[in-house]
Amino acid sequence: MRFAPSSLAGQLALLLLLALVVAQGIAIALFAAERSEAVQHAHRESIIARAGTVAQLLRETPPALHGATLAAASNGEAQFTLDPEPSVDAAGTGERATAITRDLARALDVERQRVRVSPRGFALLFDLDHEDDHDHGDGHGGSHWFAASVQLHGGQWLNIAVGPPPAVPPWGWTFLLSLLLSALAVAAVAVLMGRRISKPMRNLSAAADRLGRGEEMDALPETGPLEIRGTVRAFNLMRARLDSYVRDRTAVLAAISHDLRTPITSLRLYAELVEDGNSRTKILRTLDEMRRMTEDALAFIREDTQRETTRMVDLHALIDSVAADLVDIGHGLSVLDTGRVVVACRPVAMRRAFRNLLENASIHGVRATVRIARDDTGLRVVIEDEGPGIPEADMERVFEPFVRLDESRSRDKGGAGLGLAIARTIVRGHGGNIFLENRAEGGLRVTVSVPDSDVP
Repeated sequence: MRFAPSSLAGQLALLLLLALVVAQGIAIALFAAERSEAVQHAHRESIIARAGTVAQLLRETPPALHGATLAAASNGEAQFTLDPEPSVDAAGTGERATAITRDLARALDVERQRVRVSPRGFALLFDLDHEDDHDHGDGHGGSHWFAASVQLHGGQWLNIAVGPPPAVPPWGWTFLLSLLLSALAVAAVAVLMGRRISKPMRNLSAAADRLGRGEEMDALPETGPLEIRGTVRAFNLMRARLDSYVRDRTAVLAAISHDLRTPITSLRLYAELVEDGNSRTKILRTLDEMRRMTEDALAFIREDTQRETTRMVDLHALIDSVAADLVDIGHGLSVLDTGRVVVACRPVAMRRAFRNLLENASIHGVRATVRIARDDTGLRVVIEDEGPGIPEADMERVFEPFVRLDESRSRDKGGAGLGLAIARTIVRGHGGNIFLENRAEGGLRVTVSVPDSDVP
């Protein structure tokens, strides 16, 4: 539905309101039918009682007063005339006509054979609004609810023309007010219950996002309905298992990397005792490379275990600062000015990731340019260099730890093949990713996607 609310509380409120309107609509139809039937019954009983009173007055008053009596008894609801002939030719045989016949005979104290009732819409023998000369039955035509003729004991016929009962609206202000108050109460309860139910889900969504960004977080409180509590409990268990797995893995790797320092140091001392200068130099160079690999491995492991606080950072200023440090030591880098771009990140980790990327681009790509772009897909940091690029088959392999490509990397330039692995681990820990592609004009383009915080 195009205009349906998207939130759980809104959808719940809408469904309950629709159910209320449907239920009240059915109640209105039933109530209106019963009310109309009650009004018709009361109207009929009132006319029959009045007819009995008129018949009694006619019996107790002299003929000279009959006209005044009939005129006084007639109004817009019923007209009474005393005529030598009946206005109803034959008695009705339907259920309604039979019931009216019985009630009239009882009220006027006559036999049923003396009563004729026609419940159909005969033309009135007089105008209901015309109060002159009711005895003769001439006037304007119209329609009526039912007509009756009762032969009195004197032989004359009391003709009765009954108008329809007063119109009754199917509902009144009381009903509308009740419906409005019921709708407001249902909407309020639906919104409150919807918020109560959806709050744990919103907390779970935020926690999953934080977990995906690598942030430290406590176990979520298990609140809400049974199904939601089960979902939150499963999430807490998954988070605990992931933390335990990562801690165990990194602890083993850290211990191995740390313990390698001692034999490397011992070997370096022994290498100094080697008399052959050429052999000593090669051994020391190999040991230095092993030391760098060990240090890089420890840095890579620390990045997995480090729990830095996330805060709002100007990404452009951070990248510009990293580039300035690299330019000071001879790297060819330039950062296009894009103004203030604020994101939520762990600044030390993010600084390390971009330092690895920019250093890699400036060393192997000769010169690199950095720009920040924002579009419908989010925030992107684009690093373009003028180097040889990377073969398409190795685009994903270069992110694996300790992988170095001869076409783009050299042992003389340093590095153990962990720079891109560490950078992507950090960026993915922030909810982003790194993509590589070769430029048509030559060189490599590195695109870093970063979650946009939309902070002005």
